[in-house]
Amino acid sequence: MTQVACRACKATRGDLVLDLGEQPAADFFPLRDVPRPDPVYPLQMWLCAECGLAQLLSDPTLPEETKAVEPAALAVQAASAVECIAAAGLLPAGGRVAEFESPHGGSWSQLLNRRGLVAALDHDTADVVVDSFGMMHAANQARALADRTARVADGGVLLLQYHSLETIVGRGQWTALRHGHFAYYSTTALIEMLRARGFAARQAWEFPLYGGTVLLAAGRDAERPPSADRSVDALLAREARAGIRDASMVGTLQRRVQSDSARLRDWLTTARESGDLVLGYGAASRAVAVLTRASIDQSLLRSVADASPAKQSRRMPGTDIPISSPSDLAVDLPRYVLLFVPDLLNEVRSAYPEVEAAGGSWVDAETLAPAV
Repeated sequence: MTQVACRACKATRGDLVLDLGEQPAADFFPLRDVPRPDPVYPLQMWLCAECGLAQLLSDPTLPEETKAVEPAALAVQAASAVECIAAAGLLPAGGRVAEFESPHGGSWSQLLNRRGLVAALDHDTADVVVDSFGMMHAANQARALADRTARVADGGVLLLQYHSLETIVGRGQWTALRHGHFAYYSTTALIEMLRARGFAARQAWEFPLYGGTVLLAAGRDAERPPSADRSVDALLAREARAGIRDASMVGTLQRRVQSDSARLRDWLTTARESGDLVLGYGAASRAVAVLTRASIDQSLLRSVADASPAKQSRRMPGTDIPISSPSDLAVDLPRYVLLFVPDLLNEVRSAYPEVEAAGGSWVDAETLAPAV
């Protein structure tokens, strides 16, 4: 393996903990008539032995994110997060807010404006600096965090939301690894990164989005309040018990790859042999690796519906599976709809009651169990 330097602390000591082999770029959805095969690139996760940051080993792809439509679940979670922050007294009336963009869709700006905050001018400091799933898209993690901490005014707060590495490992979510997502944060590693910038964690909240996400509030260490919030200590203690900095523990993700891929292929094959139509929903980047690792084609999964008009003339990377309009669900009335983003269940179920009325079922692509 080529010697690497950590994207956060620059250390060179670490371990390869997950290797998905050669994969198409998960953020590039080819037009349907673009001939295959698609270009493929190594997709590997490396765990820094010094700071504990899990990260892409390398990424030779060029970012070409097809803009997603904001899921209702993300909007609901953002509103819940702002409620928590307000209850903690972290939103000063008339304060300035700066938000770093994320390609996952959605913004907290309107929610914060309603709370009396105003947008800071470009490059000015702000009392509240927000990053919701954005920083992981930066190849240089040290610089990305420096950019965010530099925007925090004296006495201000930095709010970082992330899909927890503890969740990824605990739930076996190896499909979270993808090109363009350079970092996979444990709270333990993120606090270490913040400490290097002179910041300390103040408070943490957990949400069920993506199976488990964390919102961390941090401020300058010199401004640390006299009593630390127990929510941060509880997260750190739980991660220590889970061995989240242990390469062998994070490496358990590798053992799930083959078994999960084979299980999905067997399930789809059984459905085809039974004459049951299966359609997918959610043309998400996390679906790419599992479809290619399981060698799923259109004969097993006729299409994947997605709410983003920009994706509907395209196909899933590395496969011949077209991306269709969600309205096809009401027309085709599949026996099963395979949800690649289970968080979308409530909104798609509400939008297309015809599926269940005709005897169809929504299925969680991670577990192959009925989605709930």
